[in-house]
Amino acid sequence: MRCRMLAGVFAGAMLWGQQAPEGWALWSARPETAPRVFVDQVVDRGSGGSLAISGNSNPAEHGGWQKKVDGIGAGKWYRVRAYSRASGIAAENWQVVARLDWRNAQGKRAGQPEYVWRQRSAGEWKENWVEAPAPAGATSVLIQLFLSNAPQGMVWWDDVTFEEMPDPGPRKVTIASINLKPSRTSSAAESVSKFIEAVEKLVQVKADLIVLPEGITVVGTGKTYADVAEALPGPTTERLGALAKARGAYVVAGVYEREGQVIYNTAVLLDRLGRLAGKYRKVYLPREEVEAGITPGAEYPVFRTDFGSLGMMICYDVFFADPARALVLGGAEVIALPIWGGDETLAKARAIEGGVFLVASGYDHPTYVMDPDGERIAVAKDRGTAAIATIDLNRRYADPWLGEMHGRRLKEMRLDVSAEARR
Repeated sequence: MRCRMLAGVFAGAMLWGQQAPEGWALWSARPETAPRVFVDQVVDRGSGGSLAISGNSNPAEHGGWQKKVDGIGAGKWYRVRAYSRASGIAAENWQVVARLDWRNAQGKRAGQPEYVWRQRSAGEWKENWVEAPAPAGATSVLIQLFLSNAPQGMVWWDDVTFEEMPDPGPRKVTIASINLKPSRTSSAAESVSKFIEAVEKLVQVKADLIVLPEGITVVGTGKTYADVAEALPGPTTERLGALAKARGAYVVAGVYEREGQVIYNTAVLLDRLGRLAGKYRKVYLPREEVEAGITPGAEYPVFRTDFGSLGMMICYDVFFADPARALVLGGAEVIALPIWGGDETLAKARAIEGGVFLVASGYDHPTYVMDPDGERIAVAKDRGTAAIATIDLNRRYADPWLGEMHGRRLKEMRLDVSAEARR
């Protein structure tokens, strides 16, 4: 068990007949819910033993390993990293948990615990980490490695590190969203021209992301979806790509995509070099689009840009919780929402519950940049205007009572409980 810490205060504890690594001890809310903890000399990452937790055939089991680290400085940033491997567990996101429980000089909780919510695969193991500032009053921290309510489950923890790190500083991204609804245009190309002209006129700053509405090739034309649908890449993405390259920005816009006999309502992403970097096919179609011959998509892709991770939804998607949830689970930090019309209250809910920035560009829906608290930080109220804002993707949005909510929701979300209707 390799473990690099600032300091440890516990002496080794005898747990299940074995000597625990220095500083580590069993924690549980009460004896009846205690798991079985032991040092596993067989399953490890080459360190000579891992910190193992067994559900011990107890459905009420909750707890695991804990270590106290002194010398914490309030306001300073820290990074914790731990590798986990699990077996017999239905929902690792909430049943396998590492967290930092900050404490003040009196040993009471300082602020709220910080979940270790970032994760990536590392062979048979998973690497878990988080970077966070110590809250006001913190002088120590409890590093906690838990297993919850998994009677037949096992989790192994190894290579746990905790260290001070530099303040990462801001990660600024400038976003522009366009409020425009062309009318009486003769073609898709003319409508697209109106949007390009609007960007050139309205966006006078160096934007990282420019968002246009849904269906920019059909609005104002009087044509059908089938009339304007095109293969991707195609003439519209070529023109949007030229705009993206000229502005040195990512561009998101809604178009209609034709693939053989199939037509999709699609949002496209052009990168700073003008290349088609991705697309999203609208999953939730209202009956009006189904009746008009549109086919729904079947996935929620997340795209890695040079400023952060971006997801896209289209219009009716915002009426349902799962598109935004899937994008957040995929790592999205910003969601672009080309939209014709819809309920802003639901859009606000999507931003809050996901802890993400949401950028809407609409016709009969407001055009705005919304923060993870569900607050508009820029809005384009009138036609022919742009909502422009510079956001900070490193800013932490915390509830005063519940703490940092983005990671908390990810680690407390019950994806294992079916939402299917019972008839």
